[in-house]
Amino acid sequence: MTTSTNGDGPRAGVVEAERERVTPPPESTLPAPETTPDAAPEKAPGWGLPLVVLIAGMFMSILDISIVNVAIPVIRQDFGVSAENIQWISTSYSLTEGVVVPVSAWLGVRFGLKRLYIWALLLFTVASVLCGMADGLGAMIFFRIMQAIPGGILPVTCLTLLFRIVPPQKLGAAMGLYGLGIVVAPGVGPTLGGYLVENVDWRLIFYINIPIGVIGAIAAVMVLPKTPGESTRTFDLLGFISIAGAMFSLLLALEKGSTWGWTSYPVLILLAVATNLLAFFVVIELQVKQPLLNIRVLKHWPFVNSLLLISAISVGLFAVLFYIPLFLQSVQRLSPWNTGLVLLPQALTMAVLMPIAGQLYDKFGARWPAVVGLSLTGGGILWLSRINVDISRGELVIGLVAMAAGMALGMMPIMTGGLASLPPEVTDVGSAFNTLTQRVTSALGLAALTAVVTVDKAQFMADRSGLLQSSGANVDQRITQMADQGQSGLIPLWQQLSNQVQTQAYSNAFFIAGSITLVGVLLAFGLKSGPQAQGGDKPMAH
Repeated sequence: MTTSTNGDGPRAGVVEAERERVTPPPESTLPAPETTPDAAPEKAPGWGLPLVVLIAGMFMSILDISIVNVAIPVIRQDFGVSAENIQWISTSYSLTEGVVVPVSAWLGVRFGLKRLYIWALLLFTVASVLCGMADGLGAMIFFRIMQAIPGGILPVTCLTLLFRIVPPQKLGAAMGLYGLGIVVAPGVGPTLGGYLVENVDWRLIFYINIPIGVIGAIAAVMVLPKTPGESTRTFDLLGFISIAGAMFSLLLALEKGSTWGWTSYPVLILLAVATNLLAFFVVIELQVKQPLLNIRVLKHWPFVNSLLLISAISVGLFAVLFYIPLFLQSVQRLSPWNTGLVLLPQALTMAVLMPIAGQLYDKFGARWPAVVGLSLTGGGILWLSRINVDISRGELVIGLVAMAAGMALGMMPIMTGGLASLPPEVTDVGSAFNTLTQRVTSALGLAALTAVVTVDKAQFMADRSGLLQSSGANVDQRITQMADQGQSGLIPLWQQLSNQVQTQAYSNAFFIAGSITLVGVLLAFGLKSGPQAQGGDKPMAH
């Protein structure tokens, strides 16, 4: 049976009407999908200003850690306490932060990310003011614990918010800017802290947080998108107790291992408690319906690979940030301010290259920025292993700048690639694991390197002391001359020997840290290349 196709007559009208009924209207005429108040924040073009607000909060929380370390000797003198007791200013902060980070993801879901970020900023600011007003060690430790609570919440909340408000195709650029708070702050801290301690007052290192915190909180209220909480979200109490106890025990053992002795009963007990509680935590999280931290995110190999690479970078970064200032101040006798000036070029290098690294990630993916970055970082740290008592500041700056360039190029692409491989609904858990990995591996790596340095110093001191003949025909002429001057004449010789031994031990530590970082280059080849959309192996639904 055939029909006419000439468009004349009633039949043609019926066919045309039928065609209009079954053909969908153009896409531009379709009604926009309805949105609900509980919808996730829209990834709109206007994410730049909210990102600046997040960077400010992150920068403040990270800066406070490094800037306080510079002031500890002055605070000790002001409070009149022992060197061992004054370290609790840093230890109490680290322990509290390790306990708070695991619960940060749950807090964000329960109360809303925006509300949590604002309250964390305000609490951090108030605690900073109280730290500046402290008149004794006990008060200072208590206020530092108060400060560490929001200090542990801020990194997780900032990173989760960033992934909610930034479009997937712009994640690299955004993370490059965000990385200024993570990596640049530790480099700027010693310089700023050294200046304030020497020329103003150590209490100002806490008071400078006031304008940042207040302005940041006001800006957050105005520009951050709403992120409603889930009032029905239950709290995994057993999971929190187990992971909090594990982190507290592990970090305390790492902090005090060199003081108490790595084979002492307290340290061994703490490590055993941490191991058992971590195992208990895994069992709990696999059983409960709403886990505190969904450990199933570790089934995503790209994310696990990024955690391993972050660990390698963290060990190298914190080893350099810890030992180079010690060398400059204890061996080369530089003031805190001049020590900060030596460290400043690395901070400036990272500040320049971080945004560029983000753009490289958006264009090429994580693999090649990570490979180049880890190579430069490892090479720079190995360059620093050439350290000796008389090394020039220029030689130190070369190694520091090379390391900083590698950190800037590799750190954020690695972190971004790992988090982008996860489904969007577990980004908050990934952020918590990222923060925990950085804290634990930096503490673990530094503790291990400190143990190596301690052993090496004892061995080098014994070896070099044996080379100095104190009697007989082959007696060292320096000992004979100093003996004629009295026993006090041996002090300069002992100081010189101690500096050489200390520097050689640092050299070995840098060689180990640099080698670990270079091993990470092999893992970096396993990262994905090319632009990657958020959502992991499965594409996001539209």
